[in-house]
Amino acid sequence: MTQANIESARKTLLDVFGFPAFRGGQQAVVERVIAGRSTAAIFATGAGKSLCYQLPALHLPHLTLVVSPLLALMQDQLAFLQRHGLAAASLDSTQDRDTAREIMERARSGELKILMVSVERLKNERFRHFLRQVAISLLVIDEAHCISEWGHNFRPDYLKLPDYQREFGIPQALLLTATATPAVIDDMRAKFAIAEEDVVTTGFYRDNLELLVQPVEADNRLPALVDWLVPQQQPGREAPTIVYVTLQQTAESVAGALASRGLSARAYHAGLDSETRDRIQQGFMDGEIPCIVATIAFGMGIDKGDIRNVIHYDLPKSIENYSQEIGRAGRDGKPSRCLMLAGRDGLRVLENFVYGDTPEREGIRHVLSEIADAGRQSARQWPVLLNTLSRDSNVRLLPLKTLLVRLEMHGVIVPRFAYLAEYRLRYLDETANLVVRFEGERADFVRLLVDNIAIAKTWGTVDFERLHRAGEAAGLDASRARVITALEYFQDKGWVVLEGKRMTDVYEVRQPKFDIDALTDRLLAESQAREQAEIDRLQAMLDLFESDTCLTRRLAAYFGDTRFEHDDAPMDCGHCSVCHGHIARLPGAPSLPELTDADFARQAGPFIERHREQLGTLPGAQRIAHFLCGLSMPVFTPLKARQLNGFGVHEQRPYPEVRAWVEEQIAQAG
Repeated sequence: MTQANIESARKTLLDVFGFPAFRGGQQAVVERVIAGRSTAAIFATGAGKSLCYQLPALHLPHLTLVVSPLLALMQDQLAFLQRHGLAAASLDSTQDRDTAREIMERARSGELKILMVSVERLKNERFRHFLRQVAISLLVIDEAHCISEWGHNFRPDYLKLPDYQREFGIPQALLLTATATPAVIDDMRAKFAIAEEDVVTTGFYRDNLELLVQPVEADNRLPALVDWLVPQQQPGREAPTIVYVTLQQTAESVAGALASRGLSARAYHAGLDSETRDRIQQGFMDGEIPCIVATIAFGMGIDKGDIRNVIHYDLPKSIENYSQEIGRAGRDGKPSRCLMLAGRDGLRVLENFVYGDTPEREGIRHVLSEIADAGRQSARQWPVLLNTLSRDSNVRLLPLKTLLVRLEMHGVIVPRFAYLAEYRLRYLDETANLVVRFEGERADFVRLLVDNIAIAKTWGTVDFERLHRAGEAAGLDASRARVITALEYFQDKGWVVLEGKRMTDVYEVRQPKFDIDALTDRLLAESQAREQAEIDRLQAMLDLFESDTCLTRRLAAYFGDTRFEHDDAPMDCGHCSVCHGHIARLPGAPSLPELTDADFARQAGPFIERHREQLGTLPGAQRIAHFLCGLSMPVFTPLKARQLNGFGVHEQRPYPEVRAWVEEQIAQAG
């Protein structure tokens, strides 16, 4: 990058964004992106990752396409961009058709510089058709750790992003994340062919954060929280505070308890309507609500510099989650405290969430049987409606997506295209007027559309097979692609309203002859290995909190921050509970009574009987254990299993213990 380009970027930084200088690794990333190099930016939470694409977007010739996993993140970043006068927009499911059409037209015309979308939208046939019409300079992937199986929050759809980059001819990519271990960084680099020197890491050490672990038994946790907060929440000088909890009902009960003790606190979680959440969040941002008790639904994209305390009332889900959440404290550089009120009582719930994602062997085999059947057909195409396959196989959606990705990695299937299985339209103009706008073969084609899309009252369903047959009879090209292109053109002109639903992914079966049982066992073993890796991740988190060495140093080492490895680096940070002389030993969960034969008959019996009556089979040990531990399965919906008294009765017990007990009971019944 030339000196002139560097000066131009600095001018944009000041004139557009109002910042006199770059922070941390921002300049290094911006220089690489403007120079046309694919780059990865591994920045701590609050270190300014977003600027690394926002500024270069103004210097690149074409559109910057940003893929983000959360609508809230897109909305927050979009509001920032619009405040600074940047031509930016997002496409999301809350928008009506006219709004989406206007945004896409602005992108086609070159007016937009930044377009933000969810990763799922890239599977949409119509959106992919749109992207092929638009020149794109840069693909930005926010929360890029989601692409790695070895990272937290792995999202299978992210694995397809390198293919999308090639499909749409996007010359470079920028990966952004705050939480990537060395193994995850290597995985990200490999998938996007990013050179090692184009990975920019700011490190995870922040000298203004005091990391505190205070072992507290569950029954004493609320009094401990009140005792710790009261001195900092005196009227007129309340310290902005986030208290993180695992469950929605805990958020409500803790916020209520704090309020009853005279503290100004509100609960925030996904169970609240969006208007209430927005009002509470804005109240916190404006300083009117000093304390938020929240699930992890709160915080993504929050840019409040003066948060003085981040408190974990329950165990976080992982070291990565812990790092993200404490990273919201002290972004103004002033001293802030991060308190973990730790105990092992919440561990069982977190572990059980992990066990709940491992599919049954029968479910994996069902999926493979469908693939084998499709492989025996001449076209070897396998159309998949995810919700339908999830219901039929009894595999939850996220594990099912992961299973399909694994089958791609094993070379059994390969994705070919995706389409909306159903389209319907409503005419906004007389059909006769539609036909007369065209001449010759095009007029004949439009007349064929009008004649073969039957309208019932106001809406008509598009039957692609019928149109194809009519086209063949008339000697016209009425292929699916041409029909969709025509209908989208009609919609752009305002002549029709077009709606699509039932997203269908079509795979080609690359290995039509495979050993179903052997592959089932292999995929089950891989799922169980991932399950164990997630359990190990939870154990690593406990090891961090019970560390007898500096917490800050240990956290930095987990993320590969090498600054502590130099000879002149301090062995101790001086601002964590270990450095203060307090090594934590987390109290265990309360003991529970032994399980008995009578418990099994009373708690599992009604579920087993309903399963036998409605499905004609007896449930296996895994299915019964899921029921007793309150872990959802698709089959539980038609069975109305949640309405039975035994559902979730053992959610506080370790899942392996419950499953072993169930297997023993089944063997005894024999």
